[in-house]
Amino acid sequence: MLIPPKLQTGDTVAVIALSLSFGTVDRATRTVAEARFRALGLDLVFGEHIEEIDDLGSSSVQSRIADLHAMFADSRVKAIFAVRGGWSANQLLRQVDWELIRRNPKIFCGYSNITVLGNAIYTKTGLVTYYGPGYSTFGQLRHFDYTLEYVKKCLLEAEPFRVEASRAWSDDDWKANQDLREQIENDGCVALHGGTAEGIIVGGCLSDLTTLQGTE
Repeated sequence: MLIPPKLQTGDTVAVIALSLSFGTVDRATRTVAEARFRALGLDLVFGEHIEEIDDLGSSSVQSRIADLHAMFADSRVKAIFAVRGGWSANQLLRQVDWELIRRNPKIFCGYSNITVLGNAIYTKTGLVTYYGPGYSTFGQLRHFDYTLEYVKKCLLEAEPFRVEASRAWSDDDWKANQDLREQIENDGCVALHGGTAEGIIVGGCLSDLTTLQGTE
């Protein structure tokens, strides 16, 4: 198992489009997201092909693979964040240079469709990946505090921590209207089977995990 080094103030973080394109993120969301990364003391660089967009909202497999490989190979880059999720990350699996990733372990973070790559990277290289906010999520104007707290604990701090349920959650289309947000009170975690256990947790978006069936 390869555990990537934590981030430090002044580190460079890369943003690449592995499923939906950066072109699907509006300017207002980008402005908020960039300010959030700066507030963490992190510098951003962007993939060369990040703005490319096709009829399905992604870019070519070649473009996405080129940016993925470039950022893992770049020694200045200490973490890689996907722009957002989508539905086409499984197109990349046969083109990924797993040995390149194994030789250059660094933080890899994304959610939703990026589940495909996060779990594939862990399986093929042993590198621990993070199912967490994409770049666009950092562009949430409101109700980002809980997510930000755990980004800091997971990616910037070395001490163990306890995962607590958020006080509230939302199921609104926040990208459509950043001012119209509806919070739902959270009753906390539900134990399906009581007791204690020890092991390695893998997971992510369950529907995207199913696309790995029949693959290496």
